Amino acid sequence: MRFPPAFLDEIRDRVPISSVIGQRVAWDRKKTNAPRGDYWACCPFHGEKGPSFHCEDKKGRYHCFGCSVSGDHFKFLTELDGMSFPEAVEKIADMAGVPMPVRDEQEERREKERASLTDVMEMATSFFQERLQGSEGAKARAYLRERGLTSATQQSFRLGYAPDSRNALKEHLAARGVPKADIEACGLVRHGDDIPVSYDWFRDRIMFPIPDSRGKIIAFGGRALAPDALAKYMNSPDTELFHKGNVLYNFARARKALAKGGTVIAVEGYMDVIALAQAGFENVVAPLGTALTENQLELLWRMAGEPVLCFDGDQAGLKAAWRAADLALPAVQPGRSARFALLPEGKDPDDLVKAEGADAFRVVLAEARPLADLLWMRETSGGVFDTPERRAELEKTLRELTSRIRDESLRYHYQQEMRERVLSFFGAQRGARQGRQDWKPGQGKTAAPGGQFARGNAGGRTAITESLGRSALVKRGAEGMSVREATIIVALINHPALIDENFAHVEFLDLANTDLKRLHAAILDAMAHDMANDRGAVIATVERAGCGDIWERAVALIKRARQWPALETAALEDARDAFNQALHLQRSARTLHRELKQAQAALDQDPSDENFRHLVEIQAQFNDVQATEALIEGFGVSSGRAGRV
Repeated sequence: MRFPPAFLDEIRDRVPISSVIGQRVAWDRKKTNAPRGDYWACCPFHGEKGPSFHCEDKKGRYHCFGCSVSGDHFKFLTELDGMSFPEAVEKIADMAGVPMPVRDEQEERREKERASLTDVMEMATSFFQERLQGSEGAKARAYLRERGLTSATQQSFRLGYAPDSRNALKEHLAARGVPKADIEACGLVRHGDDIPVSYDWFRDRIMFPIPDSRGKIIAFGGRALAPDALAKYMNSPDTELFHKGNVLYNFARARKALAKGGTVIAVEGYMDVIALAQAGFENVVAPLGTALTENQLELLWRMAGEPVLCFDGDQAGLKAAWRAADLALPAVQPGRSARFALLPEGKDPDDLVKAEGADAFRVVLAEARPLADLLWMRETSGGVFDTPERRAELEKTLRELTSRIRDESLRYHYQQEMRERVLSFFGAQRGARQGRQDWKPGQGKTAAPGGQFARGNAGGRTAITESLGRSALVKRGAEGMSVREATIIVALINHPALIDENFAHVEFLDLANTDLKRLHAAILDAMAHDMANDRGAVIATVERAGCGDIWERAVALIKRARQWPALETAALEDARDAFNQALHLQRSARTLHRELKQAQAALDQDPSDENFRHLVEIQAQFNDVQATEALIEGFGVSSGRAGRV
């Protein structure tokens, strides 16, 4: 029986290869990194004492560096267990919970037809590429140069040009023996009973070939060059090969790039994907000119547990983010969520990297907000909750939102999170209303939560309340380091497993202290040289970077603060908890610090009610961070385990 490639891809994607191989081997504990899907064992195909057999869940492949065997799920079962290929497929399908396809001669015939159609699409791709490099593609080449795309990038993504002709592609394919029916089945021409003579679908457009999960071209996107074109971007119609809502642009390349670590980033358009790839971000995909669909979201989750959804910095982009949040909410579960990166106003990723470079986009990624934050922002931003009825309406809306989550455990935690936010938010608002009795526009004051005022200085710097001044948000040791930032860095160096588990977060870590930034750079250097899996190797890298004294001062601060979970003697589980808590607070505090400065400046320039409410909301979020951090700081002392220090 011949199995459809789509069926084989589906069951392979659903079953981690480690779960197939793990039934026959014992994983090496030292070399294996299960959270990253990276496994090592003694090779089952030849006798050996050391683990040279390697498999990666993201790639769905295994390879032995001793005897050179390699393959996928099916090859492992056929070569090691002697199964026939159909038997191996049946076993993997059973593990995936997917029923075996019933033999369908008509479907098999259609599969052969699809294979021939991909050959036609390949011919069309080559045709468009050739036309881009010819005389008629001069205008298209000029446009791509203006957009900053190098020749190498254009070739890598196989960009092309569709001539301004009704039959150039059709005649090219017909001259090479491609039947009319195949040209029509590929969606390359417009045809039908009301069209006497078919004509090319794409004309005078820059062409973006769209590959499937195996890299085969299945459709095209076209960007019009004529300013008066009815549609600036246009996709192929749905065909036997292509269903727009089931495909992500650049999926195959991005999935391959994820083998290096990190998560997948979803942006809005072809040019964003290509510009980011040219800037070094290869793990980027895009829906095809429409809002994200459920099937596309499932594809993202197959690639990573927490994809980053990145939207343009305008009102349309924000609305798209809200739609994506509503789409994801029912299906989120432990280990499966999303973060939302919102670009500066009026910017898309292409604009940003072109104007400010790759680091500017890294900052956007580092500030990506979790799903809960985005939902809260949507429901409260710009709202006035000055009556019991309006507050009750907000609570009802949040209850209805969280009730959509199908996973019972996660639904409970979301409901708890929203209750805590509401209590903090309304408490801050009540204090703000008391304080506003004395506040008048133009006085240069801002109301702090609880009715206290803090005067801004002439330079417009952020006002800091007395309680905030005592908080670890701004607290420093004698070294000028915050306890929170020192906890993050010391925990990473003392427990290198955390570096691997939090690869993306570590790479984009945002620190305020200059000395700790140097330690962070040393950690990145160790990661780059594959030396970040051993404490001694990381510390050696720190010392080679001339940061040994900084390391000693950071450890001393942690000991004085009694943050024992970050120290070498702590169990990994305790270190992991301390690191995750400190990282969450760090990300929140750094984001709030920037937002508070912006809100203060906005209020100084325009003392309106809306700007005042926005400032109070951010200060209320500061209160949330303060309260959480106070609990964590007390843990090392009150838990009875501080004696380890």
